[in-house]
Amino acid sequence: MIFRAKANKALDRAEDPRETLDYSYQKQLELLQKVRRGVADVATSRKRLELQLNQLQSQSGKLEDQGRKALALGREDLAREALSRRAALQQQVTDLETQHATLQGEEEKLTLAAQRLQAKVDAFRTKKETIKATYTAAQAQTRIGEAFSGISEEMGDVGLAIQRAEDKTAQLQARAGAIDELLASGALDDQSGMHKDDIQAELDRLSGGTDVELELQRMKAELAGGSTSDRQAIEGGQGQGEASSQSQQPQDTPRFDKQ
Repeated sequence: MIFRAKANKALDRAEDPRETLDYSYQKQLELLQKVRRGVADVATSRKRLELQLNQLQSQSGKLEDQGRKALALGREDLAREALSRRAALQQQVTDLETQHATLQGEEEKLTLAAQRLQAKVDAFRTKKETIKATYTAAQAQTRIGEAFSGISEEMGDVGLAIQRAEDKTAQLQARAGAIDELLASGALDDQSGMHKDDIQAELDRLSGGTDVELELQRMKAELAGGSTSDRQAIEGGQGQGEASSQSQQPQDTPRFDKQ
């Protein structure tokens, strides 16, 4: 029972209803062809009987003429012989007519059965094509729905690949951020020699901000059409600012006593 159940499940999974319908339609066409061949065979037999009947009827008429001629010539014995042969032929004609009627009835039955079977095959073909079209549409709709929902095998693999890529990207971003923080805090040494301490970085930031402010004042003076003395005053102010910065720098620098 277990083997049958598993075989039935495997068969159901491998079965395509469209192929099954096409196979059934092919079998019906073969049956219809056999019925038509049977009709043709019966019609051939009927036609052969008709030819034999025509020959026997022709011989019967000929013997009847011979009997009349024999009586006209006074040969009653020949006339009796001719009529005896004609009677035997007439019995064969009767038997052949009975067979002919039987074959004709069988031919009519087979012809009617072929017509009914033809109508059934045509109806089955229409239903088959309708079922196949409906099945194909349902199959396509199911695949589209599975693709949209991500439950199909192909889209499931794609979803897993995207998830793995996002996880690796997030991991690398977190690692890069952690390294930057460790370098900035001094927990890790910059082996390239490009890293500056926090005091020097703050001094560079202040110096850069002063230069920007002075350059901004110079540009404002030029746009306003200031005189050369104004520009010199600005430049003199810049020099004083640099000197003041230099004079204040040793005071801000921490002093370390040697022990």
